[in-house]
Amino acid sequence: MPFLEAEKIEDYSKKTRMVRQVLEQVATKWTLLVLDALEGAGEVRHSRLRQKIEGISQKMLTQTLRQLERDGLITRRVKPTVPPQVSYRLTPQGESLSEATCGIWQWVEKNIRHVEKSRENYDSKAQNPEAL
Repeated sequence: MPFLEAEKIEDYSKKTRMVRQVLEQVATKWTLLVLDALEGAGEVRHSRLRQKIEGISQKMLTQTLRQLERDGLITRRVKPTVPPQVSYRLTPQGESLSEATCGIWQWVEKNIRHVEKSRENYDSKAQNPEAL
């Protein structure tokens, strides 16, 4: 019996590690912005994604796309042209994740003024350390 309990703990620990790894990937700023850029857009070319996602570097876009493809959240298609045309689209799992993150966007839009005000208050106090 103790062996089975240890096995359950090990399975739980393995599952917890995997959940954390996936969360670390899908909860990044760039992942959320890539999902948003692909949502409802069908197939999008690499160059168009870079235009749509303000501030993302070529390197970061490529890394993010590779990880999303590895996780099964997007598909990559290469047209054999010169130069090759590379495009991406959400998989059903990617669409599901995009829908799930929609609540985060809605929360931010609803609460942005409060966050801005809180930042202003904090920053003004930070300039006067005795106020903190």
